[in-house]
Amino acid sequence: MPRIDGPSRGEGLQAVAMAFLILEHLARHRGDAGVTELARALETTKSRIHRHLRTLLEAGYIVQVQDRYRIGHRLVTLGRAVAENFDLATMAREEMRALRDRVGQTVVLSRAEPLGAVVLATLPGDDTIEISAKSGALMAPHCTAQGKLALAHAEPALRERVLLSRLDLRTPHTITDPDLLRTELERIRERGWATAAEESLVGVNALAAPIFEGGGGMVGAIALLGSIQFIRRDPAAEQIRQVQQAAARISTRLGWVLDSARG
Repeated sequence: MPRIDGPSRGEGLQAVAMAFLILEHLARHRGDAGVTELARALETTKSRIHRHLRTLLEAGYIVQVQDRYRIGHRLVTLGRAVAENFDLATMAREEMRALRDRVGQTVVLSRAEPLGAVVLATLPGDDTIEISAKSGALMAPHCTAQGKLALAHAEPALRERVLLSRLDLRTPHTITDPDLLRTELERIRERGWATAAEESLVGVNALAAPIFEGGGGMVGAIALLGSIQFIRRDPAAEQIRQVQQAAARISTRLGWVLDSARG
């Protein structure tokens, strides 16, 4: 005999989905929001939003300050626990090794950060002279392939702040004009990969592709790093294909699907 004293399975799933949408909205905007704003953003009624907010408040996932709501301590604690178990370097290790073996160049994995990209791991290539990147190093957002990728996929307000800040001249090839860099970032978003030929170090180039998580946000990049002799200013089509495919496979392991980010 079917139960009639509770929501159906479909209604239950919709309730869970709405609760997650509320949490994602509050987390994404890094501030607080009211019932009307949430209802408008999520295209639903204020009464429905208010009902879910009460549930999230009771569970400790959000807090209320007057008539505004923000992320609560319990969700922050949960996020930290997830982050501790989210090891991008471990998840990408096999793809890094396979890419290095196929292409022969040094492979670098980085994590996207507001101020660029942080190197997580490096696998040396087959060249006699090794070109590498130190783990923990911050790749600048305006003159490295990984950093430009992170900047290209950053929030627009953050991207503009970086573009209007001082852009250090590292080499004669470094882009320091904000308008030129803005155009370059648009091109990077469109084609899905980035280079930085001699922009950070003369004689060196990198070719990087973005790694996306399940929600479509960029979390890192995988890159080939080497001499301009082997990674040209206009990289070989096969190099681009190999890097993009490696990035896509890592992204898939993180729950990303093709339409989550860019086509």
